[in-house]
Amino acid sequence: MYERELEVALQAAELASSYLVEEYEHFEPIPNAPASISTEADRRSQEIILQHLLQHFPDDGLSAEEATETARNAKQSADRLWIVDPIDGTRGFAMKNGEFSVMIAFLHQGKLAVGVVEQPAAQRRTYASLGKGCWRRDQGNAAQQCFVAQTAEFQHATLTQSRSKNPGGRSRWVEALQPGRIVESYSAGIKLALVARAEADVYLNSYEAFHDWDIAAGHLLVQEAGGATTDIDGNELVYGLPGAWQKNGLLATNGKLHVEAVKRAQEARR
Repeated sequence: MYERELEVALQAAELASSYLVEEYEHFEPIPNAPASISTEADRRSQEIILQHLLQHFPDDGLSAEEATETARNAKQSADRLWIVDPIDGTRGFAMKNGEFSVMIAFLHQGKLAVGVVEQPAAQRRTYASLGKGCWRRDQGNAAQQCFVAQTAEFQHATLTQSRSKNPGGRSRWVEALQPGRIVESYSAGIKLALVARAEADVYLNSYEAFHDWDIAAGHLLVQEAGGATTDIDGNELVYGLPGAWQKNGLLATNGKLHVEAVKRAQEARR
């Protein structure tokens, strides 16, 4: 089930990745790129993805970050809905530090069914379909199944988070979780893939407002790798709401740490 949707999503991600690698090579770095930055590469990458998806599934709905022509003219909601972030971590792209990804998810009747996170600069691909597990394929090597780590104590855990605005300090979330190690990235897709690949144990996103395309693809990776993904209070995430809004953060873990992570995150909010 969903084999065809996964195949088309992987094709779309590869097409976008090929384009982005070429653009990335010639892109002039923007050292202090703001969080809100959007580039022509974002828009072109999105058009490549959306047009490929509609070529194969012309009646499906589209939910995407950029206001491109194909996105504007498509159905915004449907039982079959594609959720796309053409460059997740545009700051990483603009600064040329490699921390960006292409994220494509497929939602069927409100349930995540396909997720692809493609990392063009690193040549890393992580993908999943409902009930079929999570898989990784790096630098053209054979695909290998992914499973989350078995870390059971926070003192031994790796937390992945957004790059700190205050590199010398520790946020209240870090103080609450007390991880043994921290890995930072501009891309939520990369951070969720790290959890799915057992390269991190916890990802906490404390944003009060973001969108489905920021997390949907990576959510399924963690789920199919055996982990857990909820909002910051441990509630199930709902996709496809008006405006594609998510308004209560994100917590993705290896599962073993999830209950304690929710508890510590809630304490940090008080």
